[in-house]
Amino acid sequence: MKWIVFALLAGLVACNSAPKGPKTLSQTLADLPSVTGKSDYLSSPYVAAGDRLYVVGHQDGTFPDLGWHVTGEMGGIWNHPIKLLDGFALSITQDSTYCLPPALQFINYPLANQHIYQLPDFEVVRTQFVPDSLEGVVVEYLFRKIKTSQKLNVSFTALIDLRPVWLADSLNIQDGADQVSFDIANGLLAKDSLNPWYVAVKSSVESAPRSVTACANSRRGKGVDASLNSTLMLNEGKETVITYYIGGSYQSEDAAHETLNHLSTQSIALLTKKKAKYEKLTQTAKLSVPDERIEQMYRWTKYNTDWLMRDVPEIGRGLSAGIPDYPWWFGTDNTYALQGLLATGQHQEVKNTLQLIIELSGRVNDNGKIMHEASTNGVVFNPGNLNTTPYFIHLLWKYYLWTGDLAFLQKHYQLVKDGLLWVESQDKDGNGFPDGAGMMEIHGLHSEMIDVVAYTQAAYAAASNMAELFGEPKLAAQYAAKATLLKEEINTTWWVADANSFADFRATRAQAIKLIDDAIVRADTINKPWAIAELQRTQDRVARLRDNRTRGFVVHHNWVVNTPMEIGIADPEKAKAALVTARNYTNKFGMYVTGIDRDENQEQSSKWKAFSYVGAVMTLPTGVQAIAEARYGRPEHSLAYLKMLANGFSYALPGSMYEVSPDYGMIAQAWNSYAVATPIIEHLFGIEPNAGEKRITITPNFPPAWQQASIANVKIGDNSLTIEKNGSQLSIKQTLPDWTITVKTHNGQATLSTDKIANKKNQVSFSGTEKIVHL
Repeated sequence: MKWIVFALLAGLVACNSAPKGPKTLSQTLADLPSVTGKSDYLSSPYVAAGDRLYVVGHQDGTFPDLGWHVTGEMGGIWNHPIKLLDGFALSITQDSTYCLPPALQFINYPLANQHIYQLPDFEVVRTQFVPDSLEGVVVEYLFRKIKTSQKLNVSFTALIDLRPVWLADSLNIQDGADQVSFDIANGLLAKDSLNPWYVAVKSSVESAPRSVTACANSRRGKGVDASLNSTLMLNEGKETVITYYIGGSYQSEDAAHETLNHLSTQSIALLTKKKAKYEKLTQTAKLSVPDERIEQMYRWTKYNTDWLMRDVPEIGRGLSAGIPDYPWWFGTDNTYALQGLLATGQHQEVKNTLQLIIELSGRVNDNGKIMHEASTNGVVFNPGNLNTTPYFIHLLWKYYLWTGDLAFLQKHYQLVKDGLLWVESQDKDGNGFPDGAGMMEIHGLHSEMIDVVAYTQAAYAAASNMAELFGEPKLAAQYAAKATLLKEEINTTWWVADANSFADFRATRAQAIKLIDDAIVRADTINKPWAIAELQRTQDRVARLRDNRTRGFVVHHNWVVNTPMEIGIADPEKAKAALVTARNYTNKFGMYVTGIDRDENQEQSSKWKAFSYVGAVMTLPTGVQAIAEARYGRPEHSLAYLKMLANGFSYALPGSMYEVSPDYGMIAQAWNSYAVATPIIEHLFGIEPNAGEKRITITPNFPPAWQQASIANVKIGDNSLTIEKNGSQLSIKQTLPDWTITVKTHNGQATLSTDKIANKKNQVSFSGTEKIVHL
């Protein structure tokens, strides 16, 4: 019996001495990669996001009014389609009461972030984490480096502002005054007086309400401040943690409390679960290249897109455009962004977003037109720009190529046909070129636009493939003929030889003179004397034209003149000349949206000034150039554009790239996925999927600097592809042996060889799970 008792006691000792899992958010994050922010950008925004809720404040831990879409209201805690809080703050009482001073350091993790505060007697680390699938956030304060044992009173102030999202007025939704109550078990509860909107806050330590706070904050809206007060004992040399849980609901009080209870009992488990999700995201389409900066940018761009997933169950789930001012859904932006998500393996999220955009479009259009912008309450603001519908059709075909999801494509095939009929109906003069605004939002620029025409050509090519697939060969031939004709017209009618560029637009002489006058005013306003001189020379040439027929003009040097190279339809000689021209309109961060805005000192750093895109260098045009250069056999120039993007990575928000490079506009932007992932995966590694036919074509197009490079676990349908380059040797692996892989050389400039494989000139094809190809 003694031995039994001894054995039981030994077992208990062993259990008690076994390693225990992390108990704090900080401990759980310890083994994750992170990026530390710059002190110069502590007064600029950050985001912590889940798919239901996100937090936007400043890197110094404060929550100033920010954003313009709803003036001053785009920061704080949003649980779309409502806002919960303008922010929160912590005050401390020792001999006196004071609010935590601004943080001196900001650290960003893929799935959480931290602010470091320095005080005389201790250091405070604030960590916030937003789990997926829950309308709540966890905020942890860790007191460490404690010099003297002492008792503290701490007061957590919630800056409550329950209010609706943009365009709520069109639904007759009114924002009421916020009312606050308190009980010991559940902490603070606030309700909007006119709507069933709730936010609840509780602490991990016993708390009582506090009516006065040292962190009072003047702000917009009808919100109120409410505080929870607790007592902490700090012991010298040890660490103390207090955690706050914030849960919301736009439906019921019970739902808010249910979220709160789940957060307070499962926060570490929720963080651990999200770590596993991000590890899978990291390992899927995992890149390894000699340039560590590009590799890091690529990896974090995948994380950024996850921050932007918005799930509003009553409306749908899909990729939003950008934070803080575009946290809702765009058909236009997603025609680019979702291509990046396809390449990086986020196929279900792409399908969710496509379905949502189609459903939102159907609410306002019955003609196949794809909407441009919709709020998270389901209200469509803009029913559609002309460029969106054709490029969306192109995207649907790419979705099929990457996923093999024939049922989804067939379900929306009629939308494709209707959409092309609508695009054709916008051709006012019957010349084959639709009339209307494209990507360029310049006043008066809405005649025949190069990006609209280029994307319409891509739509015809995609629709031809679909018609062939669905047993309509006659229609397939008609679409193919239109695609061929448009390609020819773009290379003739739209080419402006004396500018070595495709035209910005086609217009009459009178229309062009008016647009040039406006461009001169623009250039003068932003002090671009070189642009004024060039525009005046252009104006003189246009004035000497003898007729008023419609023709192509190069006026603005807009980035969209490069779309024929982006989709690969420009004649090679024209493409190469145009790509050289385009390089004149760059700075160290990438391509100017409008070339006449080019800054002669080749620098740009605005630090969150008044919102405007004039003078902007943007990630999307830069990514388009990276794609275009690679398409035409210039991978070294493609890499140069990727390095320009990398110059803006972590420039202001660590771990992210701003929409406008390097530090302007949205702090996280969905189409960065297209700018970074698409050129690397589709055009440098050269992966061309056809999941429907179980075929993959690989056309390696590596920059000379990439002698060693790999992309692992690229998801194509239910297959997975890995490519490893080691000098002239290419190792190719796939998980499904019955798929056919064909390896080609780019432009037939090399010889391929491999043992026991059918070998044509500059092409080898094989099946199986692993092969070695020599370039």
